[in-house]
Amino acid sequence: MQDSDGHLAEFGYKQELDRRIGRFASFAAGVSYISILTGTFQLFYFGVGSGGPAYIWSWPMVFIGQLMVALCFAELAARYPIAGSLYNWTKRLGSRTTAWMAGWMMLTASIVTLSATVLAYQITLPQLWSGFQIVGDGTGTYDVAVNAVLLGSALILFTTVVNAYGVRLMARINSVGVFIELVAAVLIIAILAVHATRGPQEVLTETAGRGDGQQLGYLGAFLIAALASGYVMYGFDTASSMGEETIDARRTAPRAILRAISASFLLGGLILLFGLMAVDDLGDPQLSSATGGLQYVLLQAAGSALGKAFLLCIAVAITVCCLAVHTATIRMMFAMARDNNLPFAARLARVDPRRRTPVVPAVLIGVLSISILVINIRQPQIFTTITSIAVVMIYLAYLLVTVPMLISRLRGRWPLPAEPAGPRHFSLGRWGLPVNVLAVLWGAGMTLNLAWPRREVYNATAPYHWYLQWGAFVFIGAIALTGLAYYLLRQRHRSGVLADHAA
Repeated sequence: MQDSDGHLAEFGYKQELDRRIGRFASFAAGVSYISILTGTFQLFYFGVGSGGPAYIWSWPMVFIGQLMVALCFAELAARYPIAGSLYNWTKRLGSRTTAWMAGWMMLTASIVTLSATVLAYQITLPQLWSGFQIVGDGTGTYDVAVNAVLLGSALILFTTVVNAYGVRLMARINSVGVFIELVAAVLIIAILAVHATRGPQEVLTETAGRGDGQQLGYLGAFLIAALASGYVMYGFDTASSMGEETIDARRTAPRAILRAISASFLLGGLILLFGLMAVDDLGDPQLSSATGGLQYVLLQAAGSALGKAFLLCIAVAITVCCLAVHTATIRMMFAMARDNNLPFAARLARVDPRRRTPVVPAVLIGVLSISILVINIRQPQIFTTITSIAVVMIYLAYLLVTVPMLISRLRGRWPLPAEPAGPRHFSLGRWGLPVNVLAVLWGAGMTLNLAWPRREVYNATAPYHWYLQWGAFVFIGAIALTGLAYYLLRQRHRSGVLADHAA
C-alpha cells in the first residue's frame, strides 16, 4: 500500500482516498459496470427485433474489438493507476486540451448513462411483482415512463448515499452483488441449456427476414442490431479509474480489466445463445418486445417461481451496475476538479476526512442524473436519443486515449519517459503497435456505426424530427463545442493541481 502511495506522489498527488479495494473488488467494479445481466436483459429485444436471432454474431464481434481497447487500457493502468483514468492517461499521452476533452466527454456521458441504466428497473421489477408498477396499471400512455422515473430515482438515491458513505461500503455491496450476478448467470445458462429446443445452427442462421427492404440487405439490419452488444460491453476501465483506492493497483487493475471483459463475454454470450435455443418459437413477437425480451424467455423456461428468483438476481445486478457507474463518474469528476479543471473545483475535489471519499461529487451527480430522468416522463423518444448519444460519447472518449497512444508509438515515444521505477508490470511488448492500430480502427468504426443517423435508432416512432435522427451529430457537436470553448476561454488559464491535493 505504501508503495502505491509513493507512486501516486510521483504523479504529483498526495494519497487522500481510502485504499481498500482488493483483487476481487477491483474485478467486481469492472464486471458490475458492464453487467451482463443488466445489459443483455435490457437490450435483447432490440437486438432480436433489429437483426433477428442471428444478431448474436455481434457479441463476439464487439468483444474482439473492445478487447483491443482493453489491452491498451491494461497497459496504461499498469503505468498510471490514477483516479479518472482516461483523463489522466490522455494528459500524459497528448495535450492538456485533448485530456480535458476526454474527461469532459466521459463525465457528461457517464451522468447520462447512470440515468439510462436505472430505467432497467422498469423492465424487471414489475415482472417480479405487480406492486412495483406504482403509477397506474401500466396501460396508460405515460404509466410506464413515469413509473420508470420513480423507480430509477429511488435507485439513484441509494447509490448516492452509498457512495457518499465511503468506498469500503460501496466495495462490499458491489462485491456481494457481483458474486450473486455471476452465480445467477451460471445457473441461468444451465437452465436455458436444459430447456433448449433447437441446435445453435438454427439460431446462428435465422435472420427472420430482417434484411428485407434494407438498402444494404441483412448487413444494414445487422449493423443496427450490433448496437445492442455495443451498448453493453464497455465500462471495463472502471477498475483502473479506482486505481488510487486499489491495493497494488499497478498489478491488480490491468488483470481486473481483462478478466472483467472476458468473463462478461463468456457468460453473456452463453446466456444469449442458450436463450435463443430455449425459446419455444423464434418468431414469437414477445422476443422483440420491450416488455418481454429475455425476461420472457427465462420465465418461459424456468417457470414462474424459479424465473422470478432469477429476476430478483437481475434486479441485484442492475443495482450494483448503477452503483459502479455512479462510482466511476465520481472519480472522473474528482480527478478533473483536483486539477482545477471544473467550476467550483475546490469543493468538488474536497475529500471528506472521515469517509475519505469525495462527497460533493456523489451528491451532485445524483441530482443531475435524476434531473435528466425527468425528460423520460413525457418524452421517452428524446431520452432514447440522449441515451444512444451517451454511448457514442464514451466510445469517443476511448478514442481520445487510443489515438494519442498510437501517435506516441509511431513517434517512438512509447513507453513514455519518467515512468515510476518498479518491477515489470503488464506490457504488450511487440504486440503493442498492431493491437493499438486495431483498437483505433475498431473505435472509429463502431463510433460511426453508433452515430449513424438512422431513424430505427434515433427516431423510431412518430413524430419524426430531423434533429432526433441526426441527434448524435447535433447534440455531441454542441456538447463538445461548448466544453471546448469553456476550457479554452476560461478554465485552461486556471488549470493546475490544487495546493491542497499536491504531493
